[in-house]
Order: sequence, then structure tokens, then C-alpha cells
Amino acid sequence: MKRWAFLFRPQWLALFVVVLAFAWLCFTVLAPWQLGKNTKTSRENSQIAASLSADPVPLTSVLPHQDSSAPDQQWHRVTATGRYLPEAQVVARLRSVDGDPAYEVLTPFAVDHGPTVLVDRGYVKPEQGTALPAFAAPPGGTVTIEARLRDAEPVALGKEPFRADGAQQVYSINPGQVSQVTGVPLAGSYLQLVDNQPGGLGVIPLPHLDAGPFLSYGIQWIAFGIIAPIGLGYFIVAEVKARRREKAANAPETPAATPQTAEEKLADRYGRRR
Repeated sequence: MKRWAFLFRPQWLALFVVVLAFAWLCFTVLAPWQLGKNTKTSRENSQIAASLSADPVPLTSVLPHQDSSAPDQQWHRVTATGRYLPEAQVVARLRSVDGDPAYEVLTPFAVDHGPTVLVDRGYVKPEQGTALPAFAAPPGGTVTIEARLRDAEPVALGKEPFRADGAQQVYSINPGQVSQVTGVPLAGSYLQLVDNQPGGLGVIPLPHLDAGPFLSYGIQWIAFGIIAPIGLGYFIVAEVKARRREKAANAPETPAATPQTAEEKLADRYGRRR
């Protein structure tokens, strides 16, 4: 046991904690994070590809009630007839379109004989740095729009809605949060207008159908989680061997015995020496 006593020294105990914590993070946080992003991206790619060849359907067939959402139908094209509610309009800030900063204009839309949904009318580019520019109001009266269904974005933590430049601003497109801010009940999914629609602004392009590096990153984190404990074991074995060699090198040398002559061997055998 003495040869393993060094493992209980503070520096080795600290190394154990660091390696085990790193491996735990790899398996429970880092790898699932990247694999989850890969799953989400693959799901979106499949939904986008399917939507390109599918005909638009009435919105009320996928969002029949006010509390409806349609995560399995994301990106599918829908049509809806109703009217915009510009008094409850908000803008989403800190957006990016084709790599450039932008605002996205969000206006509730009351569907005839259906729910009220949040409509992303498109984007506008900031002016003079980050200032919100003027943009066209939505048309009044009853209109028919075509849009793509979108899932609600997670609420941005620590970033509360606020009012600036004459508009209510939010950091994420989340119908639940917008409903709280405006007081207008909204369905769980929202709509993103396609090109040439009433009330449309800058058209938001579809994401590229690219799976990205998330799967390979997830596999790498799993590999790191496996390699870290193996590497620790290797260093422990190497340390034990090094300590053995050091101990052997520092041990006092035992004088070599002088070979006995034949007569000395006989004397030892019979208990006498000539």
C-alpha cells in the first residue's frame, strides 16, 4: 500500500477531482448539448425540405384553438384570412439577416373564426448605428396572408422587454412573452411571412440545409470524456514505475560474496577449517 500512498496527497486528489469533473461534464452537459443541437438542426432540415414541395394549408387546420401549437408542422406553409392588430405590435432586436444586424417586426393577426397568432412581418435594417428605422404599418381591414409556421423561441434569460424608439422591443420571438407584454392572447406557434404578402417587410430567408458540425463535436466530447480517465490511469501507472526505479537506484549496494575454494566448502561441510 505504501507505493500507492502518493495518491492521497492534495495535488493528486485535486487532479482526480478535475479529471472526474471534466469527464462528468463531457457526458452530461457538453456532448448532450452538441448532440441536441444536431437533432434540432436535422429536424428543421427535414421540415424545411418537406415544406418546399407541400401545398399551403389553412392555418385553422393546424392551429384550431387559441392555445394550439404545431411543433411537428414547423416551416409548413399556411394561409390565413383576418386582420392585423398594429396596436399590439412589437419588434425583436439583435437579429441577424444574411450576417447583417436587423430588427424583426412582430404584429398579432386575428384569424377569422380562428386564433390570434403572432406574425413576423419581416426585417428592417437599423439606422445610425442601432436606431430603429421607420417602417410601413400593416394594412387595415381583412387580408389573406401566406406564411410559414414557426416554433416559439426560448425567452432570452436576463433580458427583459423594454420600450425604446417609440416601439416595444423584445429579445426573442416568443408568443407567450409577447402576449404578456401586449395583453393580447396568442397561439403557441407564430407565422413568418413569405414573399409578396400584405404587410410584408424584408423577407427573412430560409436557413441553409446544412447539418453543421454538431454531431462531430458531440462525438468528440464523448471521446474526451473517455480519454480523460484513461489518461489519468496512465499517469498513475507511470508514476508508480518511476518511483520504483528511483527507489531501486537509491538502495545501498550489497557487497558481492567471494567465491569459496574447494577446501573452504569441505571445512564448512564438516564444521572445521584448515
